[in-house]
Amino acid sequence: MILIADGGSTKADWIALDENRKELFRTRTKGLNPAILKKDELYDRIIQNFEIFQKKNEVKEVYFYGAGCGTAKPTALLKKVFESIFANAKVVVEEDMIAAVYAASAGKEAIVCILGTGSNSCYYDGEKAHQNVASLGYIMMDEASGNYFGKRLILDYFYKIMPKKMAEKFETTYDVSADTIKLNLYQKEGPNVYLGNFAEFMFQFKESNYIHKILEEGFTTFFEYRILPYKKPANVPIYFIGSIAYFFEPILTEVALKFGLSIAGILRRPIDNLITYHQNI
Repeated sequence: MILIADGGSTKADWIALDENRKELFRTRTKGLNPAILKKDELYDRIIQNFEIFQKKNEVKEVYFYGAGCGTAKPTALLKKVFESIFANAKVVVEEDMIAAVYAASAGKEAIVCILGTGSNSCYYDGEKAHQNVASLGYIMMDEASGNYFGKRLILDYFYKIMPKKMAEKFETTYDVSADTIKLNLYQKEGPNVYLGNFAEFMFQFKESNYIHKILEEGFTTFFEYRILPYKKPANVPIYFIGSIAYFFEPILTEVALKFGLSIAGILRRPIDNLITYHQNI
């Protein structure tokens, strides 16, 4: 059995294939970001999934592509956790950008971007992925991501910039007491996921001028910092993966056109295309 997974900070999608690369089952676990979760939490999130736990000794190969796996230390941590669970398997752990490349461009030259709970980008030359800057995560970077916009909404609410009627809806949708917010940001695990949950609020008001404005500003910043620095000609295709890109495609397309660029494709989740890639190699 082969397990292939695409893992973000919020959730991880898993697909099991048999020896002939035919699909056996699909399942999902909570996010497995080793940059923000400890070893025990990573372990528990995997074995709490019944289907994975039941089949763990039959697994011969694990290919995991995940957020937080772009540097050596967290990648090694997650690999060690997998090896302790899947004792009979070869384990490969790579960052989520690689899954995005395989899923979006089918291994061909492209600029590939992620706009989900977090954000990132790379230029793929057909053989290797190149990043113009190392990611410093949700506190310093993650422009135009779910946690980026969640942070912006909270700030605008507290600074009374958010339109009044929208602010009233915001405070009935979420617990916006300062104590609750600080508890989740500074004492609980997964503050990036917590912030990302607030971004869902934008879906209700995506036609409003206020939401359009903050989305446009965020996407513009992403293009300026994460796409334009690659200095590639306009004919190099640009792909996006993730819920933020998927649900706000019209505004993302507007911003791309402002820079004289076009978007070749947007995927909400890469897992299906990722399976096709693995079935064909």
